[in-house]
Amino acid sequence: MNLQLDNKVALVLASSKGLGKAIATTLSAEGAIVVIASRNAEELNATANEIRNQTGGQVVAIATDVSNADDTRQLVNQLAAEFGHIDILINNAGGPPFAAFEEFDDEQWQKAFELNLLSFSRLSRLVLPHMKKAGGGRIINIISGSVKSVLAGSVLSTAMRMGVVGMAKMMADELGPYNITVNNVAPGLILTDRIKYTLPADTDPEQAMKERAANIPLRRIGEPRELAALVAFLVSEQGSYISGTTIPVDGGASRSIY
Repeated sequence: MNLQLDNKVALVLASSKGLGKAIATTLSAEGAIVVIASRNAEELNATANEIRNQTGGQVVAIATDVSNADDTRQLVNQLAAEFGHIDILINNAGGPPFAAFEEFDDEQWQKAFELNLLSFSRLSRLVLPHMKKAGGGRIINIISGSVKSVLAGSVLSTAMRMGVVGMAKMMADELGPYNITVNNVAPGLILTDRIKYTLPADTDPEQAMKERAANIPLRRIGEPRELAALVAFLVSEQGSYISGTTIPVDGGASRSIY
């Protein structure tokens, strides 16, 4: 299937590793011009070279702290000046720590808000003028399966991701007339470094992973490329009539009816 992403400019946040890297690689393979951004410049440049070698595509690496307003404004301005348009935004950020509700203070709540909700709002707001000028665009928020079912210790993540869900629904309603779609992708257990933070403390990680996989209907942990494939479809022309949705990628782990 030709997803018609040739020369589309895609900004992928938190993309030096994990899900962001997988998404950037998939979009590059589909012909998009991919801009990857994260805080660690060394990791980011290494990832950019790896993706270029794998796909032969144009990949631009720009070190950015998504929780910093000046950084994000400069990032978007740079892209607009260099390419003249921004077609795809993948909002993504590392998740906050896991612990019980009572263990988090105001400072930790504020950090989670800035990283996992405010940054998504800010980046979306900054790219919208460029998407409107281009005649349309795609915004994808990478959130968490915790918006569909309870994940122990994830109160910071869940609270912020639920805010993103509500925001995306409102944005989809307001931006539809401009041919801009907004969707959320909610990963379940995917094989990234962050998995260890979702495992019970004081347990053998390998055994804990096997136990978690046993509770997934597909009886396995997902691969980053599987989530990336959904993202690529959602940002394509073929996915142009999907907006305002939250789609889990969890092997059927969520038992929610909705």
